[in-house]
Amino acid sequence: MRLITANVNGIRAAVRRGGLDWLAAQQADVVTLQEVRADADQLGASLKGTAFESWDVVAAPGPSAGRAGVAVLSRLPVLSASTRLPGLVDEGRWIEAVVRTAEGVPVTVASTYVHTGEAGTSKQTDKYALLDAITARLTDLREEHAVVTGDLNVCHTERDLKNWKGNRGKAGFLPEEQARLTRWFEDGWVDVGRTFAGEVDGPYTWWSWRGKAFDNDAGWRIDYQIVSPTLGALVKHAEVGRAPTYAERWSDHAAVVVDYLL
Repeated sequence: MRLITANVNGIRAAVRRGGLDWLAAQQADVVTLQEVRADADQLGASLKGTAFESWDVVAAPGPSAGRAGVAVLSRLPVLSASTRLPGLVDEGRWIEAVVRTAEGVPVTVASTYVHTGEAGTSKQTDKYALLDAITARLTDLREEHAVVTGDLNVCHTERDLKNWKGNRGKAGFLPEEQARLTRWFEDGWVDVGRTFAGEVDGPYTWWSWRGKAFDNDAGWRIDYQIVSPTLGALVKHAEVGRAPTYAERWSDHAAVVVDYLL
């Protein structure tokens, strides 16, 4: 099963830039999206005429136009879907779907878009609330085939941020954020990107549109596929779909592509 997660930075913008063409060419079985920034009708219109038009689609739009929004697109049958997390109101930042593989195996696939946050403000409080709700949900899913995908807006270690010294004390690289991810991994959840890449710098998944960040690979690794222990044993391959050149970028993020032996 090939699973791709991508922060599209707006589904309609991604269509204009060729993002859906790129995703379709990867021959995925399931695609999770973040920052869709579209309601159900707009998302459907964006998928019309593409390879994804006939796929099962479940989505959680953001509460206001042009913000947040997550989705799961599946060539495999979707058995059920939910946008609920313990103690949180649906804000278009979490959706999970149970898909059935070709062998009949159910897999829970979640797409999440965690707040960017801002140290010392209510934005950071909202970010912690979502991360804590995800922690509670992971406890429920630990013994299943499950994968949490998406933009967590957290660099777990110095390896995940090129300019980590200059970002100490800033949202995305706060010890309190990192501790929450550490708790997941200590509980057996597997960071597929880091496990497959090894202890190297990067591979990064986000670069600013401005300046030479992309050309200099001055990036952040904030997009993840985090899997339950049983699914972690079934990872075959993982890579970051970084564009060859700045001109070929269709989002400020790169997709994370993982193949599972399912």
